[in-house]
Amino acid sequence: MPQAIKETHFRFENQTNFYRGKVRDIYFFNDLLVMVASDRISAFDVVLPRAIPYKGQVLNQIASKALKATEDIVPNWIETSPDPNVSIGFNCDPYMVEMVIRGYLAGHAWREYRSGKRQICGVPLPDGLKENDRLPQPIITPSTKASEGHDEDISREEILQQGLVSEQDYLKLENYTRQLFARGTEIAAKQDLILVDTKYEFGQKDGQIYLIDEAHTPDSSRYFYADGYQDRQDQGEKQKQLSKEFVRQWLIENGFQGKDNQQIPEMTDEVVNSISDRYIELFERITGDKFVKNEGGDIAERIERNIKNYLDIKQ
Repeated sequence: MPQAIKETHFRFENQTNFYRGKVRDIYFFNDLLVMVASDRISAFDVVLPRAIPYKGQVLNQIASKALKATEDIVPNWIETSPDPNVSIGFNCDPYMVEMVIRGYLAGHAWREYRSGKRQICGVPLPDGLKENDRLPQPIITPSTKASEGHDEDISREEILQQGLVSEQDYLKLENYTRQLFARGTEIAAKQDLILVDTKYEFGQKDGQIYLIDEAHTPDSSRYFYADGYQDRQDQGEKQKQLSKEFVRQWLIENGFQGKDNQQIPEMTDEVVNSISDRYIELFERITGDKFVKNEGGDIAERIERNIKNYLDIKQ
């Protein structure tokens, strides 16, 4: 098995704080933030027991490219990426909602629709839709940003009622979300892919809104292959997709949906390798670039060295 990095335990000079998320390890230095994309994988808001080789590299490099391709729409937090698994930028105060936007009825939205719901996050949906149908127009279905446990669907009205975001800022977030989704859709189409749904996270610094975290990665987005999409819909076949949904489906088929008293199924080497291959496939399809596996030496040592080298210059 190739190496995989599950977590980091660095201690840097002038480091002020540390936070471990579901996938990323974040090191704070006053206004500076160092984000290490580990090879952890989560589904149903649960971190699975085994790390996926190259997953962190895939996420970090797709996100870096996507943020660069959308910086004319909204500024983002990244300054540099000194290592395949690392992004460094400035620290923002995050808004406590995630802006989810959906162009097709898939995943969580489909599961809600199938159960009989015709409204998601306050947004009405028409009757008669099938799984993976294109929606009449993209819909924004925000979720709360939980530090632990499950993110929850929330409506625009509830966000404003609870004071999670001011109305003025929320309207800007909606506008940015729609523009980013349109750009992501254009980029995907050039690679014969459909951007089905995705989520964006935003923060604020000195009165300016920034796009933070990642964008258009397989952890935050779902893609269909455009070629044959309509034929598959017409014939009632499953869509060929590149996203983390295949991991969720594998877990569901093996009796796990993140609910109490459910046991995570065994992740064999074969399962881990197949997930790794799918992440690499998505990288190559969405970016159009050949994925270069960063191999050789200890991954953690390489990451720590590259971060230190950058911080020595910066500080």
